[in-house]
Amino acid sequence: MSHAVNTPVPAQPLHTIGTAAHRPDALDKVSGRELFVGDLAFPRMLHGIVVRATEPHARIIAVHTGAARRMPGVAAVLTARDIPGENCVPVVFRDQPCLAAKVVRYVGEPVALVAADTPEHARRAAAAVRIEYEPLDAVFDPLVARRHATVRIFGEDNVFKHLDVVKGDTAHAFSQCDVIVENTFHTPAQEHAYLETQGMIAVPQPGGVMQVLGSMQCPFYVREAVSAVLGIPLAAAQITQTTTGGAFGGKEDVPSLPAVQAALLAHATRRPVKVIYSRDEDIICTSKRHPAVIRSKYGAKRDGTLVAAEIEYAINGGAYATLSPIVLFRGIVHAVGPYRCPHVRVSGDAVATNTVPNGAFRGFGSPQVIFAAERQMDELARKLGISPVDLRRKNLLREGDRTATNQLLTSSVGAVETLEKALERFEATSQISNVNCQMSDDKWSVKRGTGLSTIFYGVGLGAGGQRLARAGATIDITEDGSVAFAVGTTEIGQGMKTVLSQITAESLGVPLDRVRMLPTDTTRVPDSGPTVASRATTMSGRALQNAAEVLRERLLAAAAAKLNAPPARLALRNGVVLIDGAAAGISFDELLDECREQRIPLSAAGWHHPRSLEFDWQSCQGDAYVVYAFATNIAEVEVDTRTGEVRVLRIISAHDVGKAVNPQLVEGQIEGGTLQGLGYALFEEIVTGDGRIRNPQFSTYIIPTACDAPEIVPVIVEHAYPDGPFGAKGFGEQPLMGIAPAVVNAVCNALGISLFDLPATPERVWQAVQPQGVRAC
Repeated sequence: MSHAVNTPVPAQPLHTIGTAAHRPDALDKVSGRELFVGDLAFPRMLHGIVVRATEPHARIIAVHTGAARRMPGVAAVLTARDIPGENCVPVVFRDQPCLAAKVVRYVGEPVALVAADTPEHARRAAAAVRIEYEPLDAVFDPLVARRHATVRIFGEDNVFKHLDVVKGDTAHAFSQCDVIVENTFHTPAQEHAYLETQGMIAVPQPGGVMQVLGSMQCPFYVREAVSAVLGIPLAAAQITQTTTGGAFGGKEDVPSLPAVQAALLAHATRRPVKVIYSRDEDIICTSKRHPAVIRSKYGAKRDGTLVAAEIEYAINGGAYATLSPIVLFRGIVHAVGPYRCPHVRVSGDAVATNTVPNGAFRGFGSPQVIFAAERQMDELARKLGISPVDLRRKNLLREGDRTATNQLLTSSVGAVETLEKALERFEATSQISNVNCQMSDDKWSVKRGTGLSTIFYGVGLGAGGQRLARAGATIDITEDGSVAFAVGTTEIGQGMKTVLSQITAESLGVPLDRVRMLPTDTTRVPDSGPTVASRATTMSGRALQNAAEVLRERLLAAAAAKLNAPPARLALRNGVVLIDGAAAGISFDELLDECREQRIPLSAAGWHHPRSLEFDWQSCQGDAYVVYAFATNIAEVEVDTRTGEVRVLRIISAHDVGKAVNPQLVEGQIEGGTLQGLGYALFEEIVTGDGRIRNPQFSTYIIPTACDAPEIVPVIVEHAYPDGPFGAKGFGEQPLMGIAPAVVNAVCNALGISLFDLPATPERVWQAVQPQGVRAC
C-alpha cells in the first residue's frame, strides 16, 4: 500500500484523477487473448532472417549469396546494394547503415537479409550466406578508444560527443575544502530483458504504401527510417504499433532496424514479411545500458557543506552513435546529484568502440552517475564522521536553489519531502549511519546494514531535444456518446492507456467508462513526440487537456442555450451538467443531441509544447529540463560474510510525482523499477570477450526473480507541477535509478567496506572483506 503525502494540487473537485482506475487492456493480457506481433500472420507471408557479422571490425571483401538463393523456399537474399533508398538508420546522426556495405564494426552487425517461406528455410539459407573479411584492429574499451592512434570507428578521435559543465572555480574551491574524497566507479552494460523480443511485419499496400506493424515505443521514428531506406515519402510509410511486451528504452531507436529489414524484404518480394529476433539474437545484437567509467572528486567544509565537485564521465557508445550524444547530456546534467554545489566541473565523452551500439535504457545516462554521486556522498559522510542523512539534508536542493547547470528551481522541488517521508516510514532513522564493523579471522556471520540514496531526474527531452518537445492530440465524441482520443504516445506496459483516459475523462467532465484510446498508427494519430524520457503523461496529457477544454466550452455553450443560463454558471462533471453546483436536469446524451441540433462540432484537436529552455552549450549552463522529479530510497540488507551473498530485506521508496493520476500504477512502477534496479545493483552484467557477448541467455545473464524481491514500501509524495496535467509530472524512469546506490551503501555500511563497481556480486563483496592479499580462486 502506498502512503500519499499531499501538497497543493489544482483546486477543483476530481472524480477520476487520483483513483486506481482499472487498466482497459488488463483482462485481455492476463487471459491470453491479447495478440502480439509474433501472433500475427498474413496470407503468403514470408519469414525474414538477418545475416550478421562474426567479426568485431573488418573490411567486407565479398558477400557470397548464390548458395542461399538456390535453397528451397527462398524468395529473396538482399545485401546493401539492393537498398532502393538511403543505406542509413537515422537517429541522432546518420552514421549507422541498415546493412553494412564495406566495413563491419561490431559482432552482430547486419550484412544481408534472407526471406523464405518458413522460419527454418530462412535460417538454413542465412547460414549458407558466406562473408569474406579482411580483419581490422578492434578496440573495446572507451578509455583506450578515445583518441586511439590507429583504430578509427567514428571521426578522428572516436568521440561521438564531448560536453563540459563549468560552474564556478573548482581549482580554487578545492583549496578551501576541509575534506576531499576521490574515487573511480565502473558500471556495466545492462540488458533490457523485456518479455517480448524485437519484431516487425512489413505488408505492401496499394498505392506504394508500406505498412509496418510491430513492437515499438516511437512509431514516428520508425516511419522516418522506413521512408529513408525505401526512398518513399513519409506519408507512404504507415507504421502501426502492435501490443508491446515491454520496452524500457530498448524499443525507442532499435525497432527501426527490424522494421527496415522487414520492409526491404517486403519491397523486394511484394509479399508480407515477418522478422522476429530470437532471444539470443536480441541480447547479442541490440542496444544495452551504456557501460561507464566515472572519476569523481568531491570537496566539503567540516560541517558537511558541499563546496566543489569534479567529475569525468566516459560512456561506451559502441560502434554507432544511436542515442549516445543525448544519453551523455543527461548524464553530465545529473552527475552531481540533487545537491547544491557552487563549484562544478563535469567532463563527459560518449566514445565509439567495436561493440554493439548502446542506447536508451530506463534512466538514460543518469543511473551511472547517480550511483557514483550517492556513493561519494556516503564516502564523504564517513570521512566527515557525520550521518549520511544529515549530509544529504544539509545539501539537498530546495525551491530557489540552482543546479549544477545553474538552473533556478522555481516549483515542484520535492527532494526534502521525499527524504523526510522515507525516513518516517523507515521508523529507524538512527540505523542509517556509517558503520565500521570489525571482523576477526575466525568469526564469520551474517551482518545487517541500511543504506540511503536521494536522486533527481529531469523530466522530458531537455535542452537537447527541444525540436521534439511538442505533442498533439485529438478527441472525438461519437454518435453513441463514447469518447475516442488519439495520440502518438504508445502503451508499452506502463499504463498509458489508463492514465491518458483518466486525464481525458476528467478534463472533459465525462465518466471514465465512456473514454477509449485509439490504436497508434502514424496515418491516424497526431505526432505526440517519442514515448521516452518520462514525458508522455505531461506532454500528451496536456495536449488532451487542451483538446478537452475546447470541447467542454462547446458543450457548455450548447447547455447555456438550452437552459437559458450564462456559461459561467455551468459546469460539466462526470457526465452531469451542473448549474451553480447543482444538477441542471439535462443528461450528457441530451446535451449531445442539443449540440447536433445546433451543428456544434464534437471533435477537437489540442497541442502542447513546454517553455523554451535557454542553455549555453559551451559551458552547459542554463535550464537543462523544464522540471525535475525527486526520490529517496532506503535499503535494508543482510550480507553473508562467508559467501558475499547479499539479501535485500526491505526497500522504502519515496517519490515526488507531482500528482498521482493513478496511485496503483505509480505503485506498480515503483515495484517494477525496484526489481530492475536490484538487478543492476547485484546481478546483471554483460560478459564480453573480443567484442563478443558471452552470456546471451537468461541462464547465464542473471536477472532478479520473485524469489529475490524484498518487501517494497512505496511512498507517494505529491508536490504539484504547475504545467503538468492536474499537477502531474513524469515518473516512469526514476523508480530504478536510486536502488543500486541505496543497496550498495547498505552493503558497505554493514561490512565497513567501500565498493565502487557494479554489480555488487558475491565474489566482489567477498573479496572486499578479505584481508589484503587474499584473492578468490
